[in-house]
Amino acid sequence: MSTAPTATLADPADAMSPRPATGSTRWQRCRRWVLPLVGVAVLGLLLSHIHKIDWAGAWHALHRYSPWLLLAVLGLATASHALYGCFDLIGRRHLRHRLPAWRTWAIAVTSYAFNLNLGSLVGGVGMRARLYARAGLDDATVAQIVGLSLATNWLGYGLLAGGLFAAGVIEPPRQAHIGQGALQALGVAMIMLALGYVMACAVSRKREWVVRGRHIRLPGARIASMQLALSAANWALMGAAMYLLLGQKVPYAITLGVLLAASIVGVLTPIPAGLGVLEAVYLALLSGTVKQGALMGAVLAYRALYYLVPLAGGLALYLLLERWAPASDGQEGAASALETPVASV
Repeated sequence: MSTAPTATLADPADAMSPRPATGSTRWQRCRRWVLPLVGVAVLGLLLSHIHKIDWAGAWHALHRYSPWLLLAVLGLATASHALYGCFDLIGRRHLRHRLPAWRTWAIAVTSYAFNLNLGSLVGGVGMRARLYARAGLDDATVAQIVGLSLATNWLGYGLLAGGLFAAGVIEPPRQAHIGQGALQALGVAMIMLALGYVMACAVSRKREWVVRGRHIRLPGARIASMQLALSAANWALMGAAMYLLLGQKVPYAITLGVLLAASIVGVLTPIPAGLGVLEAVYLALLSGTVKQGALMGAVLAYRALYYLVPLAGGLALYLLLERWAPASDGQEGAASALETPVASV
């Protein structure tokens, strides 16, 4: 999803099975303070410039959008959310659990909508954990589904962002204190990491590891390639939505690059829905290219069409899933879902 999926990179099993504080790493202890401070800093930066924002221009830009353009952007947003739902279908194929494909897809779409608006612990982890548990899956299987979905999301990110950085399309701002050469080297490393994952899935002899008592199996090359392709397509759809809202005045590659930058900042900033982060990044990187009013209008329209409208659909799906997954059905589903052991394809 950040304009994109704001998802924590931590082990999803951690959120579902608490551990004693003695087992925490130094980073796990520090991030409780570091990440909120980063969030406060970003939000403070936005608030310090809020009086300079051309709100009248933003409102005027919103009124100038044609209904057909907004409908096209909503179509792209819907396609992106639907494509994200396929991430959990990849997990279904890899783990071979027996939940129906439509339920698996609906759970992923629902959790994504809540994830974008309420944060990763509520949507990406908490919502999935509840709905999959209601459907009969155990915690270990759910943790692997979430982990595979997160890996899918960031593989495509690494490929696209790495390509843009390596090609020199994105020019880092002066305040970033990073040169063009260093950014290009980072881009090459990101591409190699994404492709290295696919290669490892294709040739690795060791296919299974035990991490904290949980068995994790490496997907096959076909599934890894599918992860990369679906994720890259999903990020590209998000970039296309913003490209249309900006009136095609900014090259698509730059529009996508700014979106990707805003996404990673949103991950590092513990603010639900990345509120203010998206706006701050776009103002910082494109304010000299697009008029401020038009820029803010595009960002606000994107937030409404990609975040808020799908949340209504996610809520409807959530009620449907709860309605058709009573406790008795969940217990029967557990027995069925666990008949087949976890296996890779």
